[in-house]
Amino acid sequence: MKLPGIPKIPASEITPRELFYQRRHFMQLALGGSTALLASAAFSGEKLASSLSEAYGLTDKLTPLEDVSQYNNFYEFDTSKEGPAKMAGRLKTRPWTVSVEGEVRKPKQFAIEDLLKLAPMQERIYRLRCVEAWSMVIPWLGYPLAELLKQVEPTSDARYVEFVSLHDPEQMPGQRRAVLEWPYREGLRIDEAMHPLALLTFGLYGEVLPNQNGAPVRMVVPWKYGFKSAKSIVKIRLLKQQPTTSWMQAGPSEYGFYANVNPAVDHPRWSQAKERRLGEFLKRPTLPFNGYAEQVAGLYAGMDLTKNF
Repeated sequence: MKLPGIPKIPASEITPRELFYQRRHFMQLALGGSTALLASAAFSGEKLASSLSEAYGLTDKLTPLEDVSQYNNFYEFDTSKEGPAKMAGRLKTRPWTVSVEGEVRKPKQFAIEDLLKLAPMQERIYRLRCVEAWSMVIPWLGYPLAELLKQVEPTSDARYVEFVSLHDPEQMPGQRRAVLEWPYREGLRIDEAMHPLALLTFGLYGEVLPNQNGAPVRMVVPWKYGFKSAKSIVKIRLLKQQPTTSWMQAGPSEYGFYANVNPAVDHPRWSQAKERRLGEFLKRPTLPFNGYAEQVAGLYAGMDLTKNF
């Protein structure tokens, strides 16, 4: 499917993978052997076969793999940005299953091996905008969530989709702290979940997801703030009623259900008008819907986005 308004990134501007790994190896040697060991434990290097989707290209410069894999929000492991990469090596991603249930005609439990071959894997370059006003540009690997949902045949009562992440304090020591109510829960409206931009994601930079980036399967919803893209998913529920998500429960005046990237609606504690792209010194203006307005604005026609934040 060709989407208008998203120019494809020229092949000449994509950094060759071998150069990225040369840089990564050099950085590991410069920072010491313990860092190299840590990086190898948290990033397996297992390849994922995929095709580059020309319909989802960007002219934006890609964020280096080092930053993508070492600067993360994943409170299940740690609340610092560097902590998840240090702690995530203990997460076992095999065996792994994802159950899809609720308002569906064919509820089913999928092994991760079945999910990996359910639909053709695509490499898509998306912007990622955190609610904390920093951003990245990442080549993700996955396929539209709609491909999975079609397998279970949603009923006419399925109006929302809830994602539930793994709850296992032994593997995820951050869950021993009451930062949020565990397990982590997120949600989308059914039309958002079925939109072709909503990506069920298994990898980045041509390889399986590092544990700290949400292995073995996560969502990437590029027009919303990053916390909407649930990580390490074990359950997907289709519901009649709008679910209460983890951040809505923790801070209802700060984190709404929709969480669309909107530079005109500030977070109560900081402006959302600009963002800091990792690797850049100056801030840049934030784009409505993170630059995907042409594709998704119609989903919210007639809605007051200052109230439905």
